[in-house]
Formats: sequence, structure tokens, C-alpha cells
Amino acid sequence: MSSRIALAFIAGTALSLALVGAPGAESAPAQPRAVVELFTSQGCSQCPPADALLTSLAERGDVVALAYHVDYWDYIGWEDTFAHKGFSDRQRAYAKSWGSSRIYTPQMVVNGAEGVVGSKRDAVQDALASAQLPLAVDLSPQGDMLAVRVPADETLADANIWLVRYMVRADVAIDAGENAGKNMVYTQVVTDRQILGMWEAETGAEIKLPLAGLQGDAPGNTGLAVLVQNERNGLPGPILGAAFYEF
Repeated sequence: MSSRIALAFIAGTALSLALVGAPGAESAPAQPRAVVELFTSQGCSQCPPADALLTSLAERGDVVALAYHVDYWDYIGWEDTFAHKGFSDRQRAYAKSWGSSRIYTPQMVVNGAEGVVGSKRDAVQDALASAQLPLAVDLSPQGDMLAVRVPADETLADANIWLVRYMVRADVAIDAGENAGKNMVYTQVVTDRQILGMWEAETGAEIKLPLAGLQGDAPGNTGLAVLVQNERNGLPGPILGAAFYEF
């Protein structure tokens, strides 16, 4: 994978935003075709193959790959060092939006619309084969700001714009639980999510983020993705567009 821009917010740093209509904004030349969200756990014996598959998907260039570590396996003897209740809640929200109460690991959700067993490579590849994102999201530096541009498209419904921060790589020695004794390499590890604003189908949107201080405390090992996602009644729906930033 090419070196990745390490963009993350320093904890406690205020985020200044500017949202303006951006009809006709130009898209970046190589747009992702899919967002793959892996729900995984360090305490799950079936998860390592899915973790490795996510790493290979991230290297493709046309996939925004994100790993959400859930907390509901922590009770079996090992507390996942990256787990967050909010990530488990996101997985539950996906299940509820599909009329289900079942959640499991490893699960990969493709474009917010389809869930597959994350360790089944053929099923994941089949889901990706027909995956498309209708919106082109452009990320580009402008002086001391990072501009996020999403063009208008009145054939779609309004959506939320999310910023997702992640670690590019983390090495973890697991001492207990189902993966005891393993030294694991995790990639694309989500650390937090933050809503940036609304994308309006009629006008599009432009959001400007200050570059100063965005490197965080781990330059070279952090990244960000921007997702444009439909939501209804507080539940996540299809992802319309996405981008991540590299240098």
C-alpha cells in the first residue's frame, strides 16, 4: 500500500467546519467502489482470517476498509484493546435496520447494505463484485485546510457526512481468551467516528477541515475516511459515497 496520509484530530482540538453548497464539484479520478466495515474482536477465534482479508482489501485501492472492534466478547477472558460499545451498537443498528436482532463476528458489511461472514472470502468477493457507490467524494488540500466535496445528485436522498478516524496498523500480543498466545497484526482499526454535517441532494456540500494539528500523536499510523450515509429513524442505511486521504 502506498504511504498513507496520517490525519487524525488531536484529542480535545476544536473542529471548525464550513458547509456550503457544492453543486458540480469535481470528483477525484479514482473513486472507491465499496466501503467494507468489519466487525471483529481480539477474543474471537474465527476472526483472524477476516482481519487478514480486510488488510488485503485495503490494499486494493478501490475499497475503503474499516475495522470496528466490538466489546461483547470481552467477557470470555480477554478484553479487546480497541473495543468500544459504540461499535457494537453500530453493528446492532445495522441488524435492526435489516429486521434482525442477530449479530456475530466476524461480519463484513458492504456499502451499508449487505452483511456477510467476514471469513468467507468468496462471499465477500461476490458482494464486492456488484458493489458501487453512486456519489464521488473528493478530498483535497487547500492551503491550510482539507476540502471535502460531495456533488449534488437529486436522484438520491439527503444523507449524513461522517468522519471516521483509524489506525493504519497495530501489533497486539494476546495473552488470554480464544486467541491466547497469538501475536496479531490489525489494520484499519477504527478509533472514533464524528458526524460532520448533512449532505443535501439538491445542493451538494463542501466541508473544510483545518489541517493544523490533524496528524495527532501517531504521525504515519493514522488515517481518515469520509462516508456519506443515508440514515432513517436513527438507523444506518446505504452508504452513498466515501473517500480516504493518502500521500
